[in-house]
Amino acid sequence: MTGLAPVLRTATTALGGISPTPRLDAELLLAHALGIDRSAMLLRQDELCVPDSFGALLARRVADEPIAYITGTQAFWDIELHVTPDVLIPRADSETLLEAAIDWFASNEAPSRIADLGTGSGALLLAALSIFPNAQGYGMDASQAALAVARDNAERLGFANRAEFAHRDWTKTGWHVGLGVFDLILCNPPYIEDGKKLAPMVSAHEPHNALFAGADGLDDYRLLIPRLGALLDPRGVAFFEIGYNQAESVQRLASDAGFLTELRHDLAGNSRVIRFSLGIKE
Repeated sequence: MTGLAPVLRTATTALGGISPTPRLDAELLLAHALGIDRSAMLLRQDELCVPDSFGALLARRVADEPIAYITGTQAFWDIELHVTPDVLIPRADSETLLEAAIDWFASNEAPSRIADLGTGSGALLLAALSIFPNAQGYGMDASQAALAVARDNAERLGFANRAEFAHRDWTKTGWHVGLGVFDLILCNPPYIEDGKKLAPMVSAHEPHNALFAGADGLDDYRLLIPRLGALLDPRGVAFFEIGYNQAESVQRLASDAGFLTELRHDLAGNSRVIRFSLGIKE
C-alpha cells in the first residue's frame, strides 16, 4: 500500500507526549528512513511506501532519544552537521554567538584567524568559516571522538583546507601554549551546575563532560578567561556562551582578567553571550 499520511498521523500521536514538535519529528524520521529530504517526501507522500526501518526509528524517539542522534544530522546556521552521542547537539541559541560576531565585524576588519574552544561537532567554527570566507580556523577539544566528528564535518562541508583541529584540554597546564593569537575566539563551554536536573532526553544521551562545570557551573570560565588575553590579538574579540543566570559572575571574572565586556541576549530574552575585548575602540 502506498501513501504516508496514515503512518504520519499514527507516529504523530505516538510522539505527542514525548516531543513538543511531534508532527515534525515524525516527518523527519520518515524522510530519514526513506533516504530523502523532508520536502521531497511531503511532495511525494501519496506515492511513497513506508520502509520497514521506520518502526525502529520511531521506537527510539518514543524512548526519548534525541532526533538528531537518530538521524545523525542537525541543522545549524546555514550548514548541516553530522552529530553523534560524542558531541552536544548544536542548538539555535548558540547562533547568538555568530550574530554577535557579525555585528562586531560589521565595523571592524574581518577576522583572518578564528578559534573555537571546545569545538565538539565543529558547529561554531564551521559556521564562522562560512560567514567569514577569508578566515582560517582552529578548533580544539579534549575529546578525540568529538574531534573525529568535527573533522568529518569540515571535510564534508568543504572546509578541510581552512580548518585545523587539535586535541587540547584546558584543564591541563600549558594547554594554550603555541596556539598564537586569534582575531575571533568562540566558545560554548560546559556551564551547568553539577547535580542540576536536566530533561531526560539531555541527561540520558548527551555527553556530561560537555554539560557540567562544577558546583556553580563556572569552573571552565575560571580556567579559560585568565588565558584568554594570551590568545587574543590586541584588536581581537571573544564571544562566550553563558547560562541564563551567569552574566554577572562571568563579567566579574572577565573584569578581574582585564577585559571589557558586553552582554547579549538570545531571541527569548535570556542572557546568552558575553563579549570580551581588550578595550580598543571598535
